[in-house]
Amino acid sequence: MADPSRTEQATPKRVSKARGDGNVPRSQEVGKALSILAGYIALTMWIGFMGEEIQGLFRMFLVIPEDLEFTDVRVTGLMVFLATELARLMLPILLFIMACIFLGTRLQVGSLWISKPFQPKLSKFNPLKGIKRMFLSAQTFIRMGRSLAMAFFIGLAPFIVVKAELPAMLRLFDFDPTGIIVYILTISAKAVKYALVPMLLIAVADLWYTRWKYNEDLKMTKNEVKDERKQAEGDMEIKAKMRQKMMAMVMRQMMTNVPKADVIITNPVHLAVALKYDTSEAPAPVVVAKGANRVAERIKELARENKVPIRENVPLARALYKQTEVGDMIPAELYQAVAVILAQIWKNNPSKQRPRSQ
Repeated sequence: MADPSRTEQATPKRVSKARGDGNVPRSQEVGKALSILAGYIALTMWIGFMGEEIQGLFRMFLVIPEDLEFTDVRVTGLMVFLATELARLMLPILLFIMACIFLGTRLQVGSLWISKPFQPKLSKFNPLKGIKRMFLSAQTFIRMGRSLAMAFFIGLAPFIVVKAELPAMLRLFDFDPTGIIVYILTISAKAVKYALVPMLLIAVADLWYTRWKYNEDLKMTKNEVKDERKQAEGDMEIKAKMRQKMMAMVMRQMMTNVPKADVIITNPVHLAVALKYDTSEAPAPVVVAKGANRVAERIKELARENKVPIRENVPLARALYKQTEVGDMIPAELYQAVAVILAQIWKNNPSKQRPRSQ
């Protein structure tokens, strides 16, 4: 019975692992029905040619001279020749059946080339488990019922056809051998067609059941889904702590750059952007620190402690905060606004002016 706690559909990872183990939804009844259908189609298309070839073989053997001496070598040669000719006649039919079965399997399970199912497992040789699977498993009774239904309909079809043809069979005494063969082939084809209908219906039902059972067996509990998500994405708490550590490192590095800045642009309460202009390092002013709210207050505190000029310019502060990251040069459209502020600072305090590289 299915575990009632398994209420979640299998994740792609679970399905992929099952396929890697060779666990795929494949109906055996589809293969059986396809093999008979393919054989019927192939024989229908090939029977004319096969009949002519077989008649030719019979003629060849019937016209052998009576005084021909049959040695071991000659009999062996005739047997090899006969086997070769029969194989040549049967090979196209067998290849067509194999191709149809392969196509049916491929459509059921998709592309799957693995060797793991062929590896020996000691658990498979456990007699107790084998007996349990044979006699105490619900799947055993389902497979038995399916096989019995298939056998019943396969046996019922010839019975119906033969019963309906009994009156006509009395006229076979008036037929020549060719007519008898044609008649037998005709009623055989009719019996196959009658058997194919229930076989295909059983195959479709078995395919649906196989897929349903496969999905039910792969279902997961809510805890299994959560555990798999944690394994795929990592522990969220650990990730959060790592992000906090990284932010702290970035913050410390950023704050060490504030005393080296030439000016702090504010809006004035919520934002603060520290700029440094040194032509030996970059052709334009560079953002060395920025922050909002408490970070902005800390930047301004450090600026006051290290006597870095603070200038209030709401549009410029917002533009710098929005358009740049720490380490970026300011955008070209903000050159003039920043240049005006730096020029005023250097004019009022010439010692703050940084030398240009030669």
